[in-house]
Amino acid sequence: MDELAAITVFVTFFAVVGPPKILIAFAHLSRERTPAEMRRLTMVSSLAAASVGIVIAYAADFLTSFFHVSDQALFLAGGVIFFVYAVALVLGTHLGTGAVEEDEDSSMVSGLRELLLPYIVSPLAVTAELVESLDEDTWSWRTTVALMYVAVLVVDFVCILVLIPLLPRIHVTALEVLSRVLGLLLAAVGVEVFLHGLEALGVHLAPSGF
Repeated sequence: MDELAAITVFVTFFAVVGPPKILIAFAHLSRERTPAEMRRLTMVSSLAAASVGIVIAYAADFLTSFFHVSDQALFLAGGVIFFVYAVALVLGTHLGTGAVEEDEDSSMVSGLRELLLPYIVSPLAVTAELVESLDEDTWSWRTTVALMYVAVLVVDFVCILVLIPLLPRIHVTALEVLSRVLGLLLAAVGVEVFLHGLEALGVHLAPSGF
């Protein structure tokens, strides 16, 4: 395994689904849940995210061939979805939330619903993993991609567990401010990914005069 290539993949995944991208979502959830519930939610959501990541790493070639999806389309779709999610953050809307039937697992189910887009099935993470997996057509490379993705999720898991006692103490106003700032930055990232897809298609935008 090429260590430099593995580190590059790790850094890529850390940028799109690392602690800075998902801690705010967990901070919001921690305000209405006990530390025990948060630990359980963190474990289940991390296992779900790891499972999705491993499947995508090994099935990337099949998925893109079956659906006739190009790398350019992946960038365009990932950019649009992430931009929509980021704009919702800026406007104070948390996508994925909704009414859940009251039962003993409602807290877990609602938490997983809210974490679905930013963590379990992150558009940019899925896009990055598909692109990285298709970079080389070998099982060893796909294993490297899967391992690096899981490694980032382990970092997320540890950071969340360490910060669980502190997350509920963050004032709701501070959370909203951080959400909007992060949303603005992520919107810019989504635009960059979309523009990268356009450039891959041969569309070159004129440079700004500013």
